[in-house]
Amino acid sequence: MTAAPLVPGPVTVRVPAKVNLELLVGPLRDDGFHTLATVYQAVGLYDDVTVAAADDWGVSVSGALADGVPTDASNLALRAARVLADRHAGAPAHVSIRKGIPVAGGMAGGSADAAATLVALDRLWDLGLDRDELEEVATELGSDVPFLVAGGTAMGSGRGELLAPVLARGTYHWVFALADGGLSTPEVYAECDRLRAGTSVPEPVATPALMAALRSGDPHELAAQLTNDLQPAAISLRPDLGATLEAGMEYGALGGIVSGSGPTLAFLVESNEAGIDLAVALTASGAVRDVRRASGPVPGAHVIHQRID
Repeated sequence: MTAAPLVPGPVTVRVPAKVNLELLVGPLRDDGFHTLATVYQAVGLYDDVTVAAADDWGVSVSGALADGVPTDASNLALRAARVLADRHAGAPAHVSIRKGIPVAGGMAGGSADAAATLVALDRLWDLGLDRDELEEVATELGSDVPFLVAGGTAMGSGRGELLAPVLARGTYHWVFALADGGLSTPEVYAECDRLRAGTSVPEPVATPALMAALRSGDPHELAAQLTNDLQPAAISLRPDLGATLEAGMEYGALGGIVSGSGPTLAFLVESNEAGIDLAVALTASGAVRDVRRASGPVPGAHVIHQRID
């Protein structure tokens, strides 16, 4: 009797969150976007995304941070699956997301899930795509998606999707303060434009001082260079964020910044032990809904399990 052939079973990919160490926002373009100069770092808060062959396309979401994630056709991971299938005649699949990255928090949770889906389906369908090919597909889905395929530390230009590697020495320790509710990225950009109306906004260029700080591996030097042009807009929409940033600095953070479009706040600390102390202090103060600790840089989306049926 001939044994039944082995067929690919579900594939699970783990994907990190990101923090923008520097986010410089240029003037509004004719296409409605802004030119960006940003430096991304992938940090160890993770979503796990599992894809499996199915009779029809679908997506499900679980985990303590699952509230607010759409499970219809607007879900970015499901859109990623359909885009890759259109390119490579892939069969329907179900995408299961277990959330560990804050939702609508400026840490690219939806983009992370899209990146993980591309990596998982590449394995499930045995496409053999290299990283550059996956990043090319990722650019169709959003500015942060290509970075989360690769992870590490990288400079982004254009709308953030054009990547170049950045030398970063050492490991950096972060405390992320989670706020109640989310902030709409389009609303934050609109508020940024409103606040800057009537001023001359230059084309953004990543700063040499930030690059030097990353090469040094010294968290004190990096803390001094953390910059986010969207931070005034986020605080304008959510004044409580400014108070929490001040509290984090008073409790010992080396530096603090709104993560992306917010409302998550990222605090850089000197060590893992300092991160524990800051997390405890912020929690006890009642200034934040929850805290998460993580370090970076870490790798991007990667397969952690595949079952063969």
